[in-house]
Amino acid sequence: MNGGETSNRPAPGSSPAAPAAPASPAAPAVDRRSGLHRRRVLAGAGLFGLGAGAGTGVTMGTQRLLPERADPVEAARRAALAPVTGDGVHQPGIAERAPAHLVFTAYDLTAADPAAARAALGTVLRAWTDGGRTLMRGASQSGASQSGASQSGAVQIGVAGVGREAAGLGSAGLTVTVGIGAAALRRAGLDARLPGPLADIPALPGDRLEATRGGGDLAVQVCAEDPMVAFAAARQLGRLAADLVRPRWVQRGFRRTAAAAADPTATPRNLMGQLDGTNNPRPGSAQFDLAVWAAGGPAWMRGGTYLVCRRIRMLLESWERLTEDARGEVVGRRIDDGAPLSAPPAATGGGEDTASDFAARGPDGRLLIAENAHIRLSNPQFHGGIAMFRRGYSYDDGLDATGEPDSGLFFLAFQADPRTAFVPVQRTLAASDALNTFIRHTASALFAVPPAPPAGGYLGQSLLEEA
Repeated sequence: MNGGETSNRPAPGSSPAAPAAPASPAAPAVDRRSGLHRRRVLAGAGLFGLGAGAGTGVTMGTQRLLPERADPVEAARRAALAPVTGDGVHQPGIAERAPAHLVFTAYDLTAADPAAARAALGTVLRAWTDGGRTLMRGASQSGASQSGASQSGAVQIGVAGVGREAAGLGSAGLTVTVGIGAAALRRAGLDARLPGPLADIPALPGDRLEATRGGGDLAVQVCAEDPMVAFAAARQLGRLAADLVRPRWVQRGFRRTAAAAADPTATPRNLMGQLDGTNNPRPGSAQFDLAVWAAGGPAWMRGGTYLVCRRIRMLLESWERLTEDARGEVVGRRIDDGAPLSAPPAATGGGEDTASDFAARGPDGRLLIAENAHIRLSNPQFHGGIAMFRRGYSYDDGLDATGEPDSGLFFLAFQADPRTAFVPVQRTLAASDALNTFIRHTASALFAVPPAPPAGGYLGQSLLEEA
């Protein structure tokens, strides 16, 4: 769940984009291709009760930052609430700093006939493309013209009344990311268009997977700094496709908030107390681009990525019986500052950023980072340099039937090809990772995340229209 040598933290600010022209009111005509009324989609602009034009001037995958102050921590906190929109090369919700709250929903298409399933798939992808863009922008002039507004011009009501619960909250850095599962392509008779990296994840040692918690035809990842915003957006998007899909499973997750963090750009901790995200590829770097974005394969996925989801339950009662030193030996890092066990003390410069020395030995001749330590087995240098971008969330689903806490990590990893990234790494971890004593993999899913569509297009358009 963690591991590596360097901490790659996002910059706390960047220059704001130039404001975009306000959108013109949408015509009330029915979209003949999708069968969805245009007003129904654009009504989502009313979700957050924002003033008109609140979300303009941003590009997909980039948060519009308010003018940076002298205090970088305050600038990072303000950036966490900045609107995100969908007008770029890649879908949002991947390279951005992860907001504090997650609602991840997997859906299955209801149509059984391949032709009907293919038509439904296109309709749903159009609806989620338009709806996601509108929600991320917040209230726009076009949205205000389609639904009720307050005296200040703030839209209050979304689709069929959904969304009032988030009125007045702002967009809270909302991102919407859509994925397509292999099952959807098979259901729609598009087996020939299945990309190789979307091959089913093989059974792995130690898996205790629950079928009802994994898989799925489609997925929608909704992230926001505010839980009500995330809930309302996920609910709104579900309603847009309610006639064509049924929810399969939902996972809610959380991280520390930017407001509470002493340093919002620092690596966050998971429920085991570990710094989780060390050695992640840095967004915008050559390593990130190589690790995350698909360069080959079918045209409809070039510039996209593949998302592996794993629900990892943590046996916290057992973990917490260990001393902190013992926990560090399991992970291969000091728990307090995240430094590898091969690093010098913090007082003499050792820290999270210190490179791991996997050959280093102590006075007794033993390896300082054990052969079965988590960071050794997961480190890219032992897997041909292949990396993946982890963007997971903690979860707490209360108690199970036996009264034990059901808490852990909802592991999310974006990568160019799971066959050469997640699968070999997890196979190695499953065989001998010392952390296995304290975790259980209980659910798994894999989705293709297409690139952002061009202006006027929709997600996965070339998959459906060029088949």
